Amino acid sequence: MKVYKSLYNHIINPESLFLAWGQFRRGKQHKTGVLEFERDLERHIFDLNRELENKTYRHGPYTGFYINDPKRRHVHKATIRDRVLHHALFKVLNLVFDPTFIPDSFSCRIAKGTHRGVTKVAEMLRATSLNYSRPCYVLKCDIKKFFDSIEHATLLSILRKKIKDRDLIRLLTEIVESYPRRTRICERERERERERGKCSEIGVPIGNLTSQLFANVYLNEFDQFVKHKLKIKHYARYTDDFIIVSNDRVYLKELIIPIQEFLQNRLKLKLHPDKVEIRKLNQGVDFLGYVLLPHHQILRAKTRRRIFRKLRLKMVDYKSGKTTKESLRAALLSYLGVISHGNGYNLKQKLKNFYWFDLNN
Repeated sequence: MKVYKSLYNHIINPESLFLAWGQFRRGKQHKTGVLEFERDLERHIFDLNRELENKTYRHGPYTGFYINDPKRRHVHKATIRDRVLHHALFKVLNLVFDPTFIPDSFSCRIAKGTHRGVTKVAEMLRATSLNYSRPCYVLKCDIKKFFDSIEHATLLSILRKKIKDRDLIRLLTEIVESYPRRTRICERERERERERGKCSEIGVPIGNLTSQLFANVYLNEFDQFVKHKLKIKHYARYTDDFIIVSNDRVYLKELIIPIQEFLQNRLKLKLHPDKVEIRKLNQGVDFLGYVLLPHHQILRAKTRRRIFRKLRLKMVDYKSGKTTKESLRAALLSYLGVISHGNGYNLKQKLKNFYWFDLNN
């Protein structure tokens, strides 16, 4: 296994930090905090570089807020200078770890994403069912509170396998441990296990760019177990949702226990008890916002409702002068693109008929 011993200086040099700033500010140029940071950009970047060189850098606090897209999530946003550093780290670490990931991991990776994930699962279903001529079943699972359950000690031990740069490990430890997430369960375990030193801090913030990479690094351990120990051919994962396809329903059912045991023993994770199901292809396979069926796929009902709800709110903002026609048109075209990945001709026509008139008047 290839290891990396001298990445730290490359990440923290001013050139890398300025490049990271350029990546961070895309789409945020008009935000107040970004404008304020940019007014004294050189000082901010060189101060950050100096702290990193002197090993005095400390990650700042987080600002928490909730989003509902589609379900309610608690997002934590780091300070701007910390997020610039996250971009510099991500650029280098992604080149280190991404080649080690399996091809059928689709979350937050270049040339992957939801649509490629759905396309790949559709190919698996078609191949397993011999072009829909024989029974086909899908085991679909979801990991319970995944980001809040990532154990710091386990994550750092995985990172250390490939990174032998002491300074970089110290920086990664600072970032990982900048977000302690003590749960009541962990507090009880802490009392029982403090003497043995086994209760680690848990959780990474959803708002960090580094958290997306950490999530893939963490669950790559599970991906490798699935592919090389369980020898599963048709498997796909997007963040904490994964699917296994087979002709044998009993075989899929028997996989649940070894999967649960590996997640619990190696990664301290649990399957969501209400989101483990085995479905027949003819019933429809719900994955990444689409429902896959023999010969076609459609947009999930909840996704359709969310699209119309968001466009209605966007239309209200447009008519009240809070947003521009260009912004409304861009939103509509984006949603039409989402629909185009399924069999949604009637839905596309409904959207066009409902909103296009207003856009062109």
